This record gives sequence, C-alpha cells and structure tokens, in this order.
Amino acid sequence: MPCCISRSCSAMIGLMRAVLFGLLVSALALAGEPVRPAKKIVLFNGRDLSNFYVFLKDTGREDPRRVFTMQGGLLRISGEAWGGLTTEKEYADYRLVVEWKWGSKTWPPREQNARDSGILLHGTGEDGAAGNGWLESIEYQIIERGTGDLILVRGAARPRVTVEAEKRADGQLYWKPGAERITRDQGRINWFARDPNWQDRLAFRALKDLEKPAGQWNRSEIVARGGDLTFYLNGRIVNQAFDSSHREGKIQIQSEGAEIFIRKIELHPLPRSLQR
Repeated sequence: MPCCISRSCSAMIGLMRAVLFGLLVSALALAGEPVRPAKKIVLFNGRDLSNFYVFLKDTGREDPRRVFTMQGGLLRISGEAWGGLTTEKEYADYRLVVEWKWGSKTWPPREQNARDSGILLHGTGEDGAAGNGWLESIEYQIIERGTGDLILVRGAARPRVTVEAEKRADGQLYWKPGAERITRDQGRINWFARDPNWQDRLAFRALKDLEKPAGQWNRSEIVARGGDLTFYLNGRIVNQAFDSSHREGKIQIQSEGAEIFIRKIELHPLPRSLQR
C-alpha cells in the first residue's frame, strides 16, 4: 500500500511539474509577443507617463533636467537633452495618432535651426543604439516643413524598407505613388511635397505646407500593418513604405533640440479592411 501511495504521489508531482512548466513557457511566449490593439489604447493619459520610460543621451533613464514633464494636461518635451520617451511595451499592427505643436524654446547646437523631433516606430535593441539616444527604428520625421519624411535609424542592424519613390533634380528621393519600387537600408525618403529648397533654419516656410505654423496643433497618424507603413499629416497621406524588415517594437518620441507639446498619443485597432 505505501508503495502505491508513493507511486501515486510521484505521478501527481510529475503532472504538476509538467503543468507548471507549460504555464511558464506560455507566459514567456506571451511576454515576447507585441501588443496588437483590439480596442483603443491611450498611451498618454494627460496625467502621468506611466506607459513610458525616459532615455537620454547623457543621463540614461534619469531625467535631472526635467526634459519630459506634465504641464496643464499636456506633455512638454523641452528638447534640452537628446533622447526619447519610450513605451514600456512593444506594439504591432496599429493606427497611431499623435497630436502635437511646437513650443518657442530651442537649444544649442540647434538654436537657429529648424525645430526638430520625431516618432520612432518598431524600435528594437539597446536603448541609445542609434546616436546614443535612440532605438534602432523607422522614423516618422517631425521637423519644420519636413514632417512626414521617413528616416531609417540604424542601430546594431540597418532597418530596411521598399518604397515607391523618384529621385528629383536635387538628388534626393521623394515618395511618389506608382513610381518604381526601390529598397533602401539607409537615409531618408522625403514626403511627396517637401520643398526642394528647404533650409535647416528656424521657422522656415515652405512652398507647399501641410504642417501648421508653430503654436498650432498638428495631427500625425501612422498605420502599421505587417511590413507596411503609411504616414499621414493633418489628414493627408504624405509617405508610405512596404516590406519593412522591422514589423513590431517600441514607440519612441524624440527630444532633439526643440520644445514640443503633445496632447494625444493613442493606438487604435486597424480597420477590418486593413487587417491581415
């Protein structure tokens, strides 16, 4: 009888170990999966930055100069230090909405240059792998009169995308729907109407502006579907890429020498027509 009990106990213990191991494996698998929004996710709630962490070029995860602060329900990014505000979680297959406006303050060495920031998508790897302040990623550029450019931000590896673009007289690539598809792993693809005479100076005014003047609110949207990315500015499609090497990851808002205010950062599920 004791022998039978012993065998039963051993079998039960073995079963429990197997179940616990299975649960652990499942938990680890889920931990490695990006979040795919099934409903609206409010990343910035107007009260705190609980969905984010700070990483700055010279102070890492500490923010002694208060680069990222709350101000009257808005997120104020001073721009004083180079770095970013990064989501704690990774995301994939979403529509990202960010509403922002420029402040008045700029910082050296870009005091007289165009106000500059950006939204880094599908961020991966080590904090600071790119420029000592940012994640390896694909950037939705936010810069005066160049908002909507796509920039490949190199880290340990080179992000790669395929774009429909044409090379214009200035030698740069501009998004043009229906143009020959080319694959790039470095550099920038300009939004379709970027001024060829654009200058990196404060308050530059372009010939064809979709971006509103400093102090007024802009709405940037990014649709990320598998390896495809579509960029919008104030309701207009301004850039697009396909077959991206990076399809999931963290989202990072840059601090890059200019004051910027943000009132909304939301993720929305993709419409059924865009779901795979």
